[in-house]
Order: sequence, then structure tokens, then C-alpha cells
Amino acid sequence: MSEAPTALERSLGYTFADRGLLRRALTHRSHDPEGSNERLEFLGDAVLEFVVTAHLYATSGRNEGEMTKVRISVVSQDALEEVARTIGVGAAVLLDAGEEETGGRDKPSILADTLEALLGAVYLDAGLEAARRVILRHWALLLAARSESPGERDSKSRLQENLARVGLAPAYSSQGEGPDHARVFFATVSAGGRVLGSGTGTSKKGAEQAAARSALDLLAGEVGEDA
Repeated sequence: MSEAPTALERSLGYTFADRGLLRRALTHRSHDPEGSNERLEFLGDAVLEFVVTAHLYATSGRNEGEMTKVRISVVSQDALEEVARTIGVGAAVLLDAGEEETGGRDKPSILADTLEALLGAVYLDAGLEAARRVILRHWALLLAARSESPGERDSKSRLQENLARVGLAPAYSSQGEGPDHARVFFATVSAGGRVLGSGTGTSKKGAEQAAARSALDLLAGEVGEDA
């Protein structure tokens, strides 16, 4: 009789036949240096990059440089962290007591690395097509969004440049709420003692980007009113 899928497997959209692979994918080196997920992470990184590259080649019609920019953005640690939080990786990763006490379940690097290990484990458990389905399930919206403007600078950089022209710098404040598998972050951005924008996201960086976009919209509207 097979085991019931875990909460993580249900969020991931894949149930492992080899439960040992799942456990290894979730094992941080602090928990078991000899049986950690580092080799699976190495494999998963390559599988993710290949699937994203093949998808962009088949669907985007963009040139090599544009596809490269999109690929870099969607396989970055920020993107992996955001997907990992959505899936609930933090609640499932295996850590030692010391890493647990220092907030390991919420560390972007651990979340990103563990997700890559999970992708490597899916590949070993069921092959490339299974891994492709899992990846596209969780990266489809991100791929679509980044493909629309592969060369566009991120909102935080644009806001910083705009404010620098008038001698100001953005200051961000953020906080997270909810459990690891459904954590939501809220961020605000201020400059010159004035709140310019706010936003939410499944990661701190995502919320700050949303706040920066909100601020850019506000500033653009004010420029239009002054014109």
C-alpha cells in the first residue's frame, strides 16, 4: 500500500514513488552532511535550466539574447525562493536544531536550494517529462510575465534612479504573515518622509518590487498632472 501524498507533494503536484528520494531532497547538510540534498540540487539546477530553455525556444520566438535574459530572471534565487514559498518548502525541509533556531526555514538560499533538489529528485523518480510538468506548473506565470519585457529593468532599480535625480533614496519596510506554506509579505516604500507605494508578494523581494511599481505609478501620475 502506497503512502498518502504529503502536503508538500500535493502543493508540488507530484507524488514520489521513491520516498527515499523525497527525504534526501529535503535534507539540508546541517541535518545530515553525508545524506544531504546537495547533489540533487546540482542536478535540479540543470533540469530547471534545460526545461526553461526548451520552453522559451519552443514558445517565445525571441532572439538568443532576449531568451537568455528571461532564463536568467526565472531561474534566479529570487524566483526559486518565491516558488518555494508558494509550495511550502520551508515547512518540510529537514534542518538541525542550530539552523532551525537561526531561521533556516525562512532563508532564501535554503528555500531555493531545496526546491532545486526537489526538481532533481522528480527527474530521477520519473524522468524529464514529469519534471517538465512540475516546472511549467509553477513557472508558467513567471515565464509569461518575464517574456513580455525581458530587457526591462526591475522596478526597484528604476525607482532608485528616478528618486536619485531629485536627491532622494527609497527606504523599504516589510513584514511577513502566515505559515511557511502560505506566507504573505507586505512592503511599503518611502522617500523624503513620504510613503510612495505599497505592495504584497509571496517573498520579501516580491513585495518590495510590487511596492516600487506602485510608487512608480504614483510618480508618473504626478508628472502627468504637472504637465
